[in-house]
Amino acid sequence: MSRFLIADTTVDIGALRETLLKPEAGGFCTFEGWVRQTNDGRLVSAIEYEAFAPLAISEGRSILDEVRERFDITATCAMHRTGYLPVGDLAVWIGVAAPHRDAAFKACRYVIDEIKRRVPIWKREHYVDGQIEWVACHHVG
Repeated sequence: MSRFLIADTTVDIGALRETLLKPEAGGFCTFEGWVRQTNDGRLVSAIEYEAFAPLAISEGRSILDEVRERFDITATCAMHRTGYLPVGDLAVWIGVAAPHRDAAFKACRYVIDEIKRRVPIWKREHYVDGQIEWVACHHVG
């Protein structure tokens, strides 16, 4: 099972996790990316994410297909939010189920790195001082 979602509203992460529960999986790894309060020394109040959904979903699915070929995993899914997200909101979620933990950890890291590198998602940071700026979100690290 591979599923990549672009969502403009809150997503039930428990429901996504349920889709990954497989009897052959002994390991499960998730990554959650939240809107943080600072970036490059500036206080952030929120982030606005925009995406070209058809291309973002297509590229996201390609990443999930690749991860299934590269790693010994059972299932994976990922979700990235769009819209206005205040500090603390969940922006990205990735789940990977695998027979063993090592593959789950490695696959989860691969997915987030490739999403940041390849999926057409743009972010505009809203700062506490009232300024708003587009910032790069395609670096890996």
